[in-house]
Amino acid sequence: MRDSGIRVIVGNIEDASFEMAQKDGFEVLPISEAAERGTIIFILLPDEVQPQVYESEIKPHLKPGKALVFAHGYNIHYGFLRPPKEVDILPLAPRMVGKFVRELYEKGTGAPVIFHAHQDATGRAKERVLALAKGIGATRVGAMEVTMAEETELDHFSEHFIAPIISRAIILSFEVLTEMGYTPEAVLLEIYASGEMGEVTKSMAVDGLVAQLPFHSRTSQYGQLTYAERVMPDSEKDLIRQIGREIQEGSFAREWQLEQQLGYPVFRKLLEKAFKHPINEMERTLKEKISIEIS
Repeated sequence: MRDSGIRVIVGNIEDASFEMAQKDGFEVLPISEAAERGTIIFILLPDEVQPQVYESEIKPHLKPGKALVFAHGYNIHYGFLRPPKEVDILPLAPRMVGKFVRELYEKGTGAPVIFHAHQDATGRAKERVLALAKGIGATRVGAMEVTMAEETELDHFSEHFIAPIISRAIILSFEVLTEMGYTPEAVLLEIYASGEMGEVTKSMAVDGLVAQLPFHSRTSQYGQLTYAERVMPDSEKDLIRQIGREIQEGSFAREWQLEQQLGYPVFRKLLEKAFKHPINEMERTLKEKISIEIS
């Protein structure tokens, strides 16, 4: 946004990010002071800390005509954060990790973005959020108007179904194939560590899910097409619907809220279990043997 001509100040606690922003030439202030001075306030904090920081550091400085911008609608959609009616609420959600939003901008392109004038107190909410989308380079490629509810729920679906099904498939395949006697490093290299899967996913986005098939050998194409319904039968639609309903009804949000209040006991156990899996040690062994750089 600064490179696009927008005046930017940064509000942050005094940590490594505070120091990095100063080094990059930004004016960096305590959050409350930045919220007082800012006209359009981006709340780019982790979901679980947003409500507390908002109540103590941001809410006291809101005035009619200001705007709050969110990169994800979680707290607004599920009611954990309730701004006053006198301010604009502007979802601006790049469909890309922040690091790559910047890198794409520097290359003269951008990341596609979902936006919406969720609350239009000024009568200029849509104009404002589109200007901000342009400021981060999103309008170079595409800005899609979607409600905050839909953005939040679809984002959760990709995190609750698509991502877990990929990681679970990799873990189970690793366990079974190594049990069958295959070389562990070769298993990792084949199923994901080479980066091939990432390149195929990029091609799906650029060329199309089916249109990229001819880039593979006919043997590969035939294998993918004949096994698709076997590994993911239509009956799995019931699970997809169930997960979708849980997201819509907010049961995950309530569960995650309770987990935070209890000090993350389940989350810590799950994370500890994940890092203890043998696949982590085998990844380190593989990296000692080969060097892979993925752009």
